[in-house]
Amino acid sequence: MPATPPLRELRAGARVVAIPLRRRFRGVDVREAVLLEGPAGWTEFSPFVEYDDAEAATWLAAAIDFGWNAPPAARRDRIPVNATLPAVPATDVPAVLALYPGCRTVKVKVAERGQALADDVARVAAARAALGAEGRVRLDANGGWNVDEAEHAVHALAPFDLEYLEQPCASVEELAELRSRLHDWDIPIAADESVRKAADPLAVARAGAADLLVIKAQPLGGIHRALEIVGDAGLPVVVSSALDTSIGIAMGAHLAAALPELPYDCGLATVGLFERDVVADPLVPVDGAIPVTRPVPDADALDALAAPPERTTWWLDRLERCHALLASRVE
Repeated sequence: MPATPPLRELRAGARVVAIPLRRRFRGVDVREAVLLEGPAGWTEFSPFVEYDDAEAATWLAAAIDFGWNAPPAARRDRIPVNATLPAVPATDVPAVLALYPGCRTVKVKVAERGQALADDVARVAAARAALGAEGRVRLDANGGWNVDEAEHAVHALAPFDLEYLEQPCASVEELAELRSRLHDWDIPIAADESVRKAADPLAVARAGAADLLVIKAQPLGGIHRALEIVGDAGLPVVVSSALDTSIGIAMGAHLAAALPELPYDCGLATVGLFERDVVADPLVPVDGAIPVTRPVPDADALDALAAPPERTTWWLDRLERCHALLASRVE
């Protein structure tokens, strides 16, 4: 774990932003984040509001890792990325995918609460039609199915030539059972929540419950900690983000750049879901990739996107509590 700088150093110049989304995503209409400036550059602290302080403190460790330490050496300077398709009606799919020029892969959200499998089938069919036969379609259920529901969904969705199925079920045990049932289907299972929200992020790999891991720098405590997990797991990985601003996306890009191998397009193109970003030149895909860089916030954007005073106070109080938790972990 990186050394924890004094709280006053974190708070100095901290900016809390509230960014409207173009479309509701992950139950969020406005994304809030704290931007911090460290000696190594700008960094981001943006755990979702429903997370408790213990989980959020790990995100603060990631922000400190990126802002107060040099990132690992980069093996590549551009990162291929996938489009992200929220649980929108099938008729809206072309407009959403237009936000991701040059992307050859799309991650389609499925198992949305309040929707039916027929909605998923229509959305995935529209995505496949938009990408054509050469494109790659991966699905993300965010643990929304039980094993029987997931198996039934695969029967309905497999004809669309799936690259993999991300977190179809919530538990490691369910993932292992589903993977066993799908043994002859040649549809890999990817673990996301079973890595980033688990007390033991390697449990899913040890259980043989996944074919690949989705790793995110913020939830795992930073780039250096994520690289340790990748090395210990011994599985292929996809680097993704957590609906970050371009500052947080840069953290993910540096993680992807440091990996020895990068076999999958990365989920680092979600800035296009925002109405506006905190930098003048957002990290959105060009020819299907984003650069590995350290963006600096734009002063006008920070002013325009400043969170209301009560939300700023809420976030700064949260920052203080998480800082205290980190300090206690290293004592």
